[in-house]
Amino acid sequence: MSAAAPVVELKQITKRFPGIVANDSISLTLEKGEIHALLGENGAGKSTLMNIVFGLYQPDEGSIEIGGKPVIIDSPNKAIELGIGMVHQHFKLVDPFTVTENIILGTEPKKGLKIDYKSAAEQVRKLSELYGLQVDPHARIHDISVGMQQRVEIMKTLYRGADILIFDEPTAVLTPQEINELMAIMKRLVAEGKSIILITHKLKEIMTIADRVTIIRRGKVIDTVRTSETNPNDLAEKMVGRGVTFKVDKQPPNIGKAVLKLDGVNSKNKEGISVLNNLSFEVKAGEILGIAGVDGNGQSELIQAITGLRKIDSGSITMEGKEIANLSPRKITEKNVSHIPEDRHKHGLVLDFTVSENMVLETYYRSPYNRNGFMNKDIIDKHAEKLIREFDVRTPSIHTSARSLSGGNQQKAIIAREIEKNPSLLIAAQPTRGLDVGAIEFVQKQLIAQRDQGKAVLLVSFELDEIMNVSDRIAVIYEGHIVGEVYPENTNDQELGLMMAGSLKQGGNSGV
Repeated sequence: MSAAAPVVELKQITKRFPGIVANDSISLTLEKGEIHALLGENGAGKSTLMNIVFGLYQPDEGSIEIGGKPVIIDSPNKAIELGIGMVHQHFKLVDPFTVTENIILGTEPKKGLKIDYKSAAEQVRKLSELYGLQVDPHARIHDISVGMQQRVEIMKTLYRGADILIFDEPTAVLTPQEINELMAIMKRLVAEGKSIILITHKLKEIMTIADRVTIIRRGKVIDTVRTSETNPNDLAEKMVGRGVTFKVDKQPPNIGKAVLKLDGVNSKNKEGISVLNNLSFEVKAGEILGIAGVDGNGQSELIQAITGLRKIDSGSITMEGKEIANLSPRKITEKNVSHIPEDRHKHGLVLDFTVSENMVLETYYRSPYNRNGFMNKDIIDKHAEKLIREFDVRTPSIHTSARSLSGGNQQKAIIAREIEKNPSLLIAAQPTRGLDVGAIEFVQKQLIAQRDQGKAVLLVSFELDEIMNVSDRIAVIYEGHIVGEVYPENTNDQELGLMMAGSLKQGGNSGV
Protein backbone atom coordinates (compact mmCIF):
# COMPACT_ATOMS: atom_id res chain seq x y z
CA MET A 1 0.00 0.00 0.00
CA SER A 2 1.41 3.41 -0.94
CA ALA A 3 2.36 5.76 1.89
CA ALA A 4 0.64 8.82 0.43
CA ALA A 5 -3.13 8.96 0.05
CA PRO A 6 -4.44 9.41 -3.54
CA VAL A 7 -4.94 13.07 -4.49
CA VAL A 8 -8.52 12.18 -5.47
CA GLU A 9 -10.55 9.15 -4.43
CA LEU A 10 -14.11 8.59 -5.64
CA LYS A 11 -16.07 6.01 -3.62
CA GLN A 12 -19.20 4.43 -5.11
CA ILE A 13 -20.42 7.58 -6.86
CA THR A 14 -23.97 7.24 -8.21
CA LYS A 15 -25.82 9.91 -10.21
CA ARG A 16 -29.30 9.51 -11.67
CA PHE A 17 -31.18 11.65 -14.18
CA PRO A 18 -34.80 11.06 -15.28
CA GLY A 19 -34.87 7.73 -17.13
CA ILE A 20 -31.13 7.01 -16.78
CA VAL A 21 -28.42 6.09 -14.26
CA ALA A 22 -25.49 8.15 -15.56
CA ASN A 23 -22.99 6.92 -12.93
CA ASP A 24 -23.59 3.58 -11.23
CA SER A 25 -21.48 3.11 -8.07
CA ILE A 26 -18.21 4.33 -9.65
CA SER A 27 -14.95 4.18 -7.69
CA LEU A 28 -11.52 5.37 -8.87
CA THR A 29 -8.33 6.96 -7.58
CA LEU A 30 -5.95 9.58 -8.98
CA GLU A 31 -2.37 9.41 -7.70
CA LYS A 32 -0.05 12.42 -7.41
CA GLY A 33 1.85 13.13 -10.66
CA GLU A 34 -0.34 10.71 -12.63
CA ILE A 35 -2.24 11.10 -15.89
CA HIS A 36 -5.34 8.93 -15.43
CA ALA A 37 -7.52 8.53 -18.52
CA LEU A 38 -11.27 8.04 -18.33
CA LEU A 39 -12.36 6.06 -21.38
CA GLY A 40 -15.88 5.31 -22.51
CA GLU A 41 -18.43 5.58 -25.30
CA ASN A 42 -20.39 8.79 -25.83
CA GLY A 43 -22.99 8.85 -23.09
CA ALA A 44 -21.10 6.37 -20.86
CA GLY A 45 -21.09 8.90 -17.99
CA LYS A 46 -17.50 10.25 -18.12
CA SER A 47 -18.36 13.96 -18.24
CA THR A 48 -21.10 13.55 -15.62
CA LEU A 49 -18.59 11.98 -13.24
CA MET A 50 -16.06 14.78 -13.74
CA ASN A 51 -18.78 17.43 -13.42
CA ILE A 52 -19.43 15.92 -9.96
CA VAL A 53 -15.72 16.25 -9.08
CA PHE A 54 -15.81 19.89 -10.27
CA GLY A 55 -18.95 20.66 -8.24
CA LEU A 56 -21.34 21.22 -11.16
CA TYR A 57 -23.47 18.22 -10.08
CA GLN A 58 -24.02 16.59 -6.71
CA PRO A 59 -23.84 12.78 -6.41
CA ASP A 60 -26.99 10.97 -5.25
CA GLU A 61 -24.80 8.44 -3.43
CA GLY A 62 -21.12 7.98 -2.65
CA SER A 63 -18.31 10.19 -1.38
CA ILE A 64 -15.18 12.05 -2.51
CA GLU A 65 -11.85 12.32 -0.71
CA ILE A 66 -9.12 14.83 -1.62
CA GLY A 67 -5.70 13.95 -0.18
CA GLY A 68 -7.32 11.37 2.12
CA LYS A 69 -9.88 13.80 3.60
CA PRO A 70 -13.64 13.55 2.90
CA VAL A 71 -14.98 16.66 1.11
CA ILE A 72 -18.30 17.96 -0.17
CA ILE A 73 -17.83 19.79 -3.48
CA ASP A 74 -21.05 21.75 -3.81
CA SER A 75 -19.88 24.33 -6.39
CA PRO A 76 -17.05 25.02 -8.86
CA ASN A 77 -15.78 27.65 -6.40
CA LYS A 78 -15.40 24.94 -3.76
CA ALA A 79 -13.58 22.74 -6.32
CA ILE A 80 -11.18 25.60 -7.14
CA GLU A 81 -10.62 26.15 -3.39
CA LEU A 82 -9.62 22.46 -3.15
CA GLY A 83 -7.14 22.87 -6.04
CA ILE A 84 -9.30 21.30 -8.77
CA GLY A 85 -9.47 22.93 -12.22
CA MET A 86 -11.45 21.80 -15.28
CA VAL A 87 -10.66 22.49 -18.94
CA HIS A 88 -14.05 22.06 -20.61
CA GLN A 89 -14.60 20.65 -24.10
CA HIS A 90 -16.49 23.82 -25.11
CA PHE A 91 -14.31 26.73 -24.02
CA LYS A 92 -15.75 29.34 -21.68
CA LEU A 93 -13.92 32.44 -22.89
CA VAL A 94 -15.01 36.03 -23.62
CA ASP A 95 -14.00 36.67 -27.25
CA PRO A 96 -13.33 40.45 -27.20
CA PHE A 97 -11.27 40.20 -23.98
CA THR A 98 -7.51 39.70 -23.89
CA VAL A 99 -5.87 36.49 -22.67
CA THR A 100 -5.04 38.15 -19.32
CA GLU A 101 -8.56 39.58 -18.88
CA ASN A 102 -10.02 36.10 -19.40
CA ILE A 103 -7.57 34.44 -17.01
CA ILE A 104 -8.18 36.89 -14.13
CA LEU A 105 -11.95 37.18 -14.69
CA GLY A 106 -13.64 36.98 -11.28
CA THR A 107 -10.34 37.12 -9.36
CA GLU A 108 -9.00 40.47 -10.59
CA PRO A 109 -6.00 41.77 -8.57
CA LYS A 110 -6.50 45.36 -7.42
CA LYS A 111 -4.13 48.29 -7.03
CA GLY A 112 -6.13 50.77 -5.03
CA LEU A 113 -9.54 50.89 -6.73
CA LYS A 114 -8.21 49.86 -10.15
CA ILE A 115 -7.49 46.41 -11.59
CA ASP A 116 -3.76 45.77 -11.55
CA TYR A 117 -3.62 44.57 -15.17
CA LYS A 118 0.17 44.99 -15.42
CA SER A 119 1.07 42.61 -12.57
CA ALA A 120 -1.61 40.12 -13.75
CA ALA A 121 -0.16 40.11 -17.29
CA GLU A 122 3.32 39.55 -15.82
CA GLN A 123 2.04 36.60 -13.76
CA VAL A 124 0.37 35.16 -16.88
CA ARG A 125 3.66 35.52 -18.80
CA LYS A 126 5.58 33.69 -16.05
CA LEU A 127 3.03 30.86 -15.92
CA SER A 128 3.17 30.60 -19.72
CA GLU A 129 6.96 30.29 -19.59
CA LEU A 130 7.00 27.77 -16.73
CA TYR A 131 4.72 25.33 -18.56
CA GLY A 132 5.90 26.03 -22.11
CA LEU A 133 2.49 27.41 -23.15
CA GLN A 134 3.78 30.29 -25.31
CA VAL A 135 0.69 32.45 -24.79
CA ASP A 136 0.73 36.20 -25.46
CA PRO A 137 -0.92 37.80 -22.37
CA HIS A 138 -2.16 40.78 -24.43
CA ALA A 139 -3.65 38.91 -27.44
CA ARG A 140 -7.42 39.04 -27.86
CA ILE A 141 -9.27 35.71 -27.83
CA HIS A 142 -10.93 36.25 -31.22
CA ASP A 143 -7.48 36.71 -32.79
CA ILE A 144 -5.90 33.44 -31.60
CA SER A 145 -6.24 29.83 -32.80
CA VAL A 146 -8.45 27.21 -31.16
CA GLY A 147 -5.34 25.44 -29.83
CA MET A 148 -4.14 28.69 -28.25
CA GLN A 149 -7.60 29.30 -26.74
CA GLN A 150 -7.35 25.91 -25.06
CA ARG A 151 -4.02 26.94 -23.54
CA VAL A 152 -5.77 29.99 -22.10
CA GLU A 153 -8.31 27.63 -20.46
CA ILE A 154 -5.41 25.63 -18.99
CA MET A 155 -3.81 28.83 -17.70
CA LYS A 156 -7.09 29.91 -16.08
CA THR A 157 -6.95 26.77 -13.91
CA LEU A 158 -3.22 27.22 -13.12
CA TYR A 159 -3.67 30.89 -12.24
CA ARG A 160 -6.28 29.84 -9.69
CA GLY A 161 -3.80 27.42 -8.12
CA ALA A 162 -5.08 24.08 -9.44
CA ASP A 163 -2.99 20.99 -8.65
CA ILE A 164 -5.61 18.58 -10.03
CA LEU A 165 -6.59 19.23 -13.65
CA ILE A 166 -9.51 17.63 -15.47
CA PHE A 167 -9.33 17.74 -19.29
CA ASP A 168 -12.66 16.99 -21.00
CA GLU A 169 -12.06 15.74 -24.58
CA PRO A 170 -9.19 18.22 -25.00
CA THR A 171 -8.19 17.20 -28.53
CA ALA A 172 -11.65 17.19 -30.15
CA VAL A 173 -11.04 20.51 -31.95
CA LEU A 174 -7.25 20.45 -32.38
CA THR A 175 -5.07 19.85 -35.43
CA PRO A 176 -2.52 16.96 -35.30
CA GLN A 177 0.29 19.46 -34.56
CA GLU A 178 -1.69 21.07 -31.72
CA ILE A 179 -2.43 17.64 -30.25
CA ASN A 180 1.30 16.86 -30.07
CA GLU A 181 1.91 20.24 -28.43
CA LEU A 182 -0.87 19.61 -25.87
CA MET A 183 0.65 16.21 -24.99
CA ALA A 184 3.99 17.93 -24.31
CA ILE A 185 2.22 20.51 -22.10
CA MET A 186 0.47 17.76 -20.11
CA LYS A 187 3.79 15.97 -19.54
CA ARG A 188 5.30 19.27 -18.35
CA LEU A 189 2.36 19.77 -15.95
CA VAL A 190 2.81 16.36 -14.26
CA ALA A 191 6.59 16.86 -14.15
CA GLU A 192 5.85 20.02 -12.12
CA GLY A 193 3.78 17.98 -9.64
CA LYS A 194 0.26 18.35 -11.07
CA SER A 195 -2.14 15.37 -11.44
CA ILE A 196 -4.42 15.00 -14.46
CA ILE A 197 -7.68 13.23 -15.25
CA LEU A 198 -8.10 13.00 -19.03
CA ILE A 199 -11.55 12.29 -20.48
CA THR A 200 -11.12 10.93 -23.99
CA HIS A 201 -12.07 8.12 -26.34
CA LYS A 202 -8.99 8.44 -28.56
CA LEU A 203 -7.06 5.26 -27.88
CA LYS A 204 -3.87 6.46 -29.56
CA GLU A 205 -3.69 9.40 -27.13
CA ILE A 206 -4.35 7.21 -24.09
CA MET A 207 -1.57 4.81 -25.07
CA THR A 208 0.80 7.77 -25.67
CA ILE A 209 0.20 9.81 -22.54
CA ALA A 210 -1.79 8.07 -19.78
CA ASP A 211 -0.30 6.06 -16.91
CA ARG A 212 -3.56 4.31 -16.07
CA VAL A 213 -6.98 4.12 -17.70
CA THR A 214 -10.41 3.45 -16.21
CA ILE A 215 -12.99 2.15 -18.70
CA ILE A 216 -16.65 3.06 -18.14
CA ARG A 217 -19.50 1.43 -20.05
CA ARG A 218 -23.10 2.55 -19.59
CA GLY A 219 -22.33 4.21 -16.27
CA LYS A 220 -20.35 1.33 -14.70
CA VAL A 221 -16.60 0.80 -14.26
CA ILE A 222 -15.52 -2.14 -16.41
CA ASP A 223 -11.83 -2.11 -15.45
CA THR A 224 -8.82 0.01 -14.46
CA VAL A 225 -5.55 -0.96 -16.12
CA ARG A 226 -2.01 0.35 -16.61
CA THR A 227 -1.47 1.45 -20.22
CA SER A 228 1.88 -0.41 -20.19
CA GLU A 229 -0.09 -3.65 -19.67
CA THR A 230 -2.80 -3.23 -22.31
CA ASN A 231 -3.30 -2.41 -26.02
CA PRO A 232 -5.81 -0.41 -28.13
CA ASN A 233 -7.79 -3.50 -29.19
CA ASP A 234 -8.37 -4.64 -25.61
CA LEU A 235 -9.38 -1.12 -24.54
CA ALA A 236 -11.80 -0.77 -27.47
CA GLU A 237 -13.41 -4.11 -26.69
CA LYS A 238 -13.86 -3.20 -23.01
CA MET A 239 -15.27 0.18 -24.00
CA VAL A 240 -17.97 -0.99 -26.41
CA GLY A 241 -18.44 -4.58 -25.23
CA ARG A 242 -17.44 -6.17 -28.55
CA GLY A 243 -14.52 -6.37 -30.96
CA VAL A 244 -13.92 -3.23 -33.01
CA THR A 245 -12.21 -3.11 -36.38
CA PHE A 246 -9.89 -0.15 -36.87
CA LYS A 247 -9.41 -0.79 -40.58
CA VAL A 248 -12.31 0.37 -42.73
CA ASP A 249 -13.60 -2.53 -44.80
CA LYS A 250 -14.68 -1.42 -48.28
CA GLN A 251 -14.82 -2.66 -51.86
CA PRO A 252 -13.23 -0.73 -54.77
CA PRO A 253 -15.58 2.08 -55.86
CA ASN A 254 -17.95 1.84 -58.80
CA ILE A 255 -17.61 5.43 -60.01
CA GLY A 256 -20.23 7.13 -62.17
CA LYS A 257 -20.89 10.66 -63.47
CA ALA A 258 -19.98 13.89 -61.68
CA VAL A 259 -22.75 14.85 -59.25
CA LEU A 260 -21.23 17.99 -57.69
CA LYS A 261 -18.96 20.28 -59.68
CA LEU A 262 -17.19 23.44 -58.48
CA ASP A 263 -15.51 25.59 -61.13
CA GLY A 264 -13.40 28.65 -60.28
CA VAL A 265 -15.27 29.44 -57.06
CA ASN A 266 -14.21 32.65 -55.28
CA SER A 267 -15.56 34.08 -52.05
CA LYS A 268 -14.44 36.85 -49.71
CA ASN A 269 -15.16 37.22 -46.00
CA LYS A 270 -16.60 40.36 -44.31
CA GLU A 271 -13.13 41.92 -44.17
CA GLY A 272 -12.75 41.49 -47.93
CA ILE A 273 -10.14 38.75 -47.62
CA SER A 274 -10.41 35.82 -50.07
CA VAL A 275 -11.37 32.61 -48.27
CA LEU A 276 -12.08 30.56 -51.41
CA ASN A 277 -9.59 31.11 -54.24
CA ASN A 278 -10.44 29.88 -57.72
CA LEU A 279 -11.51 26.57 -56.19
CA SER A 280 -12.36 23.74 -58.59
CA PHE A 281 -13.09 20.02 -58.11
CA GLU A 282 -15.84 17.46 -58.67
CA VAL A 283 -17.41 14.61 -56.70
CA LYS A 284 -18.71 11.66 -58.69
CA ALA A 285 -21.48 9.18 -58.00
CA GLY A 286 -20.21 6.12 -56.14
CA GLU A 287 -17.10 7.77 -54.65
CA ILE A 288 -16.00 9.42 -51.43
CA LEU A 289 -13.89 12.51 -52.04
CA GLY A 290 -11.97 13.47 -48.90
CA ILE A 291 -10.96 17.09 -48.35
CA ALA A 292 -7.75 17.19 -46.27
CA GLY A 293 -6.32 20.34 -44.75
CA VAL A 294 -5.30 22.12 -41.57
CA ASP A 295 -8.25 23.85 -39.87
CA GLY A 296 -8.85 27.39 -41.14
CA ASN A 297 -7.88 26.87 -44.78
CA GLY A 298 -11.36 27.36 -46.24
CA GLN A 299 -13.06 24.07 -45.31
CA SER A 300 -15.94 25.71 -43.45
CA GLU A 301 -16.40 28.35 -46.15
CA LEU A 302 -16.40 25.65 -48.84
CA ILE A 303 -19.22 23.74 -47.14
CA GLN A 304 -21.14 26.97 -46.52
CA ALA A 305 -20.86 27.87 -50.22
CA ILE A 306 -22.17 24.46 -51.35
CA THR A 307 -25.04 24.39 -48.83
CA GLY A 308 -26.23 27.98 -49.40
CA LEU A 309 -24.98 29.41 -46.09
CA ARG A 310 -22.45 31.66 -47.88
CA LYS A 311 -22.64 33.68 -51.09
CA ILE A 312 -19.90 33.20 -53.67
CA ASP A 313 -18.50 36.17 -55.62
CA SER A 314 -17.73 34.31 -58.84
CA GLY A 315 -17.50 30.82 -60.31
CA SER A 316 -20.00 28.02 -60.61
CA ILE A 317 -21.39 25.27 -58.34
CA THR A 318 -23.55 22.70 -60.11
CA MET A 319 -25.51 19.78 -58.72
CA GLU A 320 -26.35 17.11 -61.31
CA GLY A 321 -25.74 19.74 -64.02
CA LYS A 322 -27.94 22.46 -62.46
CA GLU A 323 -26.51 25.67 -61.00
CA ILE A 324 -27.02 25.91 -57.23
CA ALA A 325 -24.59 28.73 -56.30
CA ASN A 326 -26.22 31.38 -54.10
CA LEU A 327 -29.55 29.54 -53.80
CA SER A 328 -31.19 29.36 -50.36
CA PRO A 329 -30.29 26.42 -48.07
CA ARG A 330 -33.82 24.99 -48.44
CA LYS A 331 -33.68 25.12 -52.26
CA ILE A 332 -30.29 23.36 -52.19
CA THR A 333 -31.59 20.69 -49.79
CA GLU A 334 -34.47 20.11 -52.23
CA LYS A 335 -31.90 19.39 -54.98
CA ASN A 336 -31.07 16.09 -53.18
CA VAL A 337 -28.27 17.41 -50.99
CA SER A 338 -27.85 16.18 -47.40
CA HIS A 339 -25.48 17.86 -44.96
CA ILE A 340 -23.94 16.55 -41.73
CA PRO A 341 -22.66 19.89 -40.36
CA GLU A 342 -19.36 20.37 -38.54
CA ASP A 343 -21.05 22.17 -35.63
CA ARG A 344 -23.91 19.92 -34.57
CA HIS A 345 -25.19 22.42 -32.00
CA LYS A 346 -25.22 25.49 -34.23
CA HIS A 347 -26.29 23.99 -37.57
CA GLY A 348 -27.39 20.39 -36.91
CA LEU A 349 -30.03 20.47 -34.21
CA VAL A 350 -32.47 22.70 -32.41
CA LEU A 351 -31.32 21.68 -28.95
CA ASP A 352 -34.57 22.53 -27.13
CA PHE A 353 -36.70 20.58 -29.65
CA THR A 354 -37.40 16.90 -29.01
CA VAL A 355 -35.48 14.15 -30.80
CA SER A 356 -38.66 13.47 -32.79
CA GLU A 357 -38.98 17.10 -33.94
CA ASN A 358 -35.29 17.23 -34.89
CA MET A 359 -35.75 14.23 -37.20
CA VAL A 360 -37.99 16.31 -39.53
CA LEU A 361 -36.26 19.72 -39.30
CA GLU A 362 -35.84 19.90 -43.09
CA THR A 363 -38.91 17.91 -44.17
CA TYR A 364 -41.67 18.94 -41.70
CA TYR A 365 -43.49 20.98 -44.39
CA ARG A 366 -43.79 18.04 -46.78
CA SER A 367 -46.17 15.11 -46.96
CA PRO A 368 -46.61 12.78 -45.04
CA TYR A 369 -45.38 14.90 -42.09
CA ASN A 370 -47.62 17.80 -43.00
CA ARG A 371 -51.26 17.64 -44.03
CA ASN A 372 -53.11 20.82 -45.05
CA GLY A 373 -50.68 23.00 -43.14
CA PHE A 374 -50.79 20.91 -39.94
CA MET A 375 -48.01 18.66 -38.74
CA ASN A 376 -48.95 14.99 -38.32
CA LYS A 377 -47.44 14.17 -34.91
CA ASP A 378 -48.17 10.43 -35.08
CA ILE A 379 -46.35 9.97 -38.39
CA ILE A 380 -43.45 12.18 -37.23
CA ASP A 381 -43.12 10.11 -34.02
CA LYS A 382 -43.24 6.80 -35.93
CA HIS A 383 -40.57 8.13 -38.30
CA ALA A 384 -38.38 9.10 -35.31
CA GLU A 385 -38.81 5.69 -33.65
CA LYS A 386 -37.75 3.96 -36.88
CA LEU A 387 -34.60 6.10 -37.23
CA ILE A 388 -33.65 5.73 -33.55
CA ARG A 389 -33.91 1.95 -33.88
CA GLU A 390 -32.01 1.73 -37.20
CA PHE A 391 -29.19 4.09 -36.19
CA ASP A 392 -28.90 3.05 -32.51
CA VAL A 393 -29.58 6.55 -31.15
CA ARG A 394 -29.55 6.10 -27.38
CA THR A 395 -32.22 8.32 -25.84
CA PRO A 396 -34.66 7.73 -22.97
CA SER A 397 -37.52 8.69 -25.35
CA ILE A 398 -38.24 10.33 -28.71
CA HIS A 399 -39.73 13.18 -26.66
CA THR A 400 -36.44 13.87 -24.85
CA SER A 401 -34.87 17.21 -25.83
CA ALA A 402 -31.87 16.93 -28.15
CA ARG A 403 -29.87 18.91 -25.57
CA SER A 404 -30.05 15.96 -23.14
CA LEU A 405 -28.35 13.50 -25.51
CA SER A 406 -24.61 12.83 -25.42
CA GLY A 407 -22.56 14.32 -28.27
CA GLY A 408 -22.28 10.96 -30.01
CA ASN A 409 -26.01 10.34 -29.91
CA GLN A 410 -26.72 13.86 -31.15
CA GLN A 411 -24.42 13.07 -34.10
CA LYS A 412 -26.14 9.74 -34.79
CA ALA A 413 -29.51 11.53 -34.82
CA ILE A 414 -28.25 14.02 -37.44
CA ILE A 415 -26.74 11.25 -39.58
CA ALA A 416 -29.98 9.25 -39.39
CA ARG A 417 -32.01 12.28 -40.54
CA GLU A 418 -29.64 13.18 -43.39
CA ILE A 419 -29.23 9.64 -44.77
CA GLU A 420 -32.97 8.91 -44.53
CA LYS A 421 -33.55 11.72 -47.06
CA ASN A 422 -31.89 9.47 -49.68
CA PRO A 423 -29.62 12.20 -51.14
CA SER A 424 -27.63 12.18 -54.37
CA LEU A 425 -24.89 14.11 -52.54
CA LEU A 426 -24.00 13.63 -48.88
CA ILE A 427 -21.72 16.28 -47.37
CA ALA A 428 -20.11 15.01 -44.17
CA ALA A 429 -18.18 17.71 -42.29
CA GLN A 430 -16.11 16.42 -39.35
CA PRO A 431 -18.67 13.58 -39.02
CA THR A 432 -16.75 11.72 -36.28
CA ARG A 433 -15.47 14.70 -34.27
CA GLY A 434 -15.78 13.90 -30.58
CA LEU A 435 -17.04 10.33 -31.16
CA ASP A 436 -15.82 7.09 -29.57
CA VAL A 437 -14.36 4.19 -31.57
CA GLY A 438 -17.65 2.29 -31.74
CA ALA A 439 -19.54 5.35 -33.01
CA ILE A 440 -16.70 6.24 -35.44
CA GLU A 441 -16.85 2.73 -36.91
CA PHE A 442 -20.65 3.07 -37.27
CA VAL A 443 -20.48 6.50 -38.97
CA GLN A 444 -17.73 5.46 -41.40
CA LYS A 445 -19.71 2.35 -42.38
CA GLN A 446 -22.74 4.56 -43.09
CA LEU A 447 -20.67 6.82 -45.39
CA ILE A 448 -19.31 3.80 -47.27
CA ALA A 449 -22.82 2.29 -47.54
CA GLN A 450 -24.01 5.55 -49.15
CA ARG A 451 -21.13 5.45 -51.62
CA ASP A 452 -21.90 1.79 -52.40
CA GLN A 453 -25.49 2.79 -53.22
CA GLY A 454 -24.12 5.13 -55.89
CA LYS A 455 -24.27 8.36 -53.89
CA ALA A 456 -21.59 11.04 -54.11
CA VAL A 457 -19.99 11.66 -50.71
CA LEU A 458 -17.92 14.73 -49.84
CA LEU A 459 -15.98 14.08 -46.62
CA VAL A 460 -14.28 17.01 -44.85
CA SER A 461 -12.17 15.90 -41.89
CA PHE A 462 -9.14 17.02 -39.89
CA GLU A 463 -8.46 13.38 -38.95
CA LEU A 464 -5.80 12.17 -41.40
CA ASP A 465 -6.47 8.52 -40.50
CA GLU A 466 -10.11 9.00 -41.43
CA ILE A 467 -9.28 10.75 -44.72
CA MET A 468 -6.83 7.97 -45.63
CA ASN A 469 -9.11 5.10 -44.61
CA VAL A 470 -12.49 6.27 -45.87
CA SER A 471 -11.77 8.34 -49.02
CA ASP A 472 -11.45 6.95 -52.53
CA ARG A 473 -9.72 10.17 -53.65
CA ILE A 474 -8.21 13.01 -51.61
CA ALA A 475 -8.15 16.73 -52.49
CA VAL A 476 -5.89 18.90 -50.33
CA ILE A 477 -7.05 22.43 -49.51
CA TYR A 478 -4.63 25.20 -48.56
CA GLU A 479 -5.58 28.86 -48.20
CA GLY A 480 -8.90 28.27 -49.94
CA HIS A 481 -7.37 26.58 -52.98
CA ILE A 482 -7.07 22.92 -53.98
CA VAL A 483 -3.30 22.40 -54.17
CA GLY A 484 -3.43 18.79 -55.30
CA GLU A 485 -5.32 15.53 -55.57
CA VAL A 486 -3.97 12.10 -54.63
CA TYR A 487 -5.24 8.56 -54.15
CA PRO A 488 -4.96 7.09 -50.61
CA GLU A 489 -3.13 3.99 -51.84
CA ASN A 490 -0.46 6.14 -53.53
CA THR A 491 0.27 8.65 -50.75
CA ASN A 492 1.26 8.81 -47.08
CA ASP A 493 0.96 11.10 -44.05
CA GLN A 494 4.24 12.87 -44.90
CA GLU A 495 3.21 13.83 -48.43
CA LEU A 496 -0.26 14.91 -47.29
CA GLY A 497 1.25 16.86 -44.38
CA LEU A 498 3.55 18.79 -46.74
CA MET A 499 0.65 19.57 -49.09
CA MET A 500 -1.53 20.66 -46.15
CA ALA A 501 1.24 23.02 -45.03
CA GLY A 502 1.46 24.53 -48.54
CA SER A 503 5.04 23.26 -48.97
CA LEU A 504 4.14 20.87 -51.80
CA LYS A 505 1.83 22.24 -54.46
CA GLN A 506 0.90 18.97 -56.12
CA GLY A 507 0.80 15.34 -55.03
CA GLY A 508 3.23 13.16 -56.93
CA ASN A 509 0.41 10.79 -57.86
CA SER A 510 -2.14 13.39 -58.73
CA GLY A 511 -5.61 12.66 -59.90
CA VAL A 512 -6.07 16.19 -61.28
